[in-house]
Amino acid sequence: MSKIFLFSILWWLLGNPFLALLVILFIVYVLDRRFVGISPSLVRPLRRLSRIRSLRRLIAGSPSDMSSRYELARLLMERKRYREALGWLEQIGHAYEDSAEYWDDLGTCQLYTGQQAEGERRILQALDMNARVKYGEPYLRLASEYIGKDQERALQYLEQFRSIQSSSCRAYYMLGMLDRSLGHTEAARSVFDEGVSLYRSLPKYKKRSERGWAFRSWLRRIFST
Repeated sequence: MSKIFLFSILWWLLGNPFLALLVILFIVYVLDRRFVGISPSLVRPLRRLSRIRSLRRLIAGSPSDMSSRYELARLLMERKRYREALGWLEQIGHAYEDSAEYWDDLGTCQLYTGQQAEGERRILQALDMNARVKYGEPYLRLASEYIGKDQERALQYLEQFRSIQSSSCRAYYMLGMLDRSLGHTEAARSVFDEGVSLYRSLPKYKKRSERGWAFRSWLRRIFST
């Protein structure tokens, strides 16, 4: 009712229902970004593009700058331009051969450019070097690749992740989706419930990063059949 009242007031003030609707959507977006964090940032992609352009200029003027090449590769990965990122990563392997994060990034790019076996091998190499690299995130990445293809392997990677990271709503969501794909509807609902319950118990600083996955679990729980 309050939304209808707000819309009516804005329509009256602006004299245009479409402008009124846009203002309401903007207010909802700002409130979400401030207090909820589900909607994507509109500013971050622009900053990323600007930084990518700056890095390209830096690299052109200093071909031996390995750190700038690595940063550029990571920003390209954020944009899901994995093939281009892979090209940059392959150029700097000699400088980062002792970095677990590097091998995980390289493996991720290979994984998403049709080199699944090699990508998985590199990611596992990173995990052998440091089982907690990126807080266990590589295990989730591997699990997501096998959900719907090899359920046993997907479950294995999920369990490995949960053994080192017990406060991840994303892991519960993926585990629920795995149960759902196997036709275990009640088990999936139970796991989704666990993910939502976990979110409620998290400290405030952790909730923002986990909120989106908790919300997905809640939706899946509500609409499970």
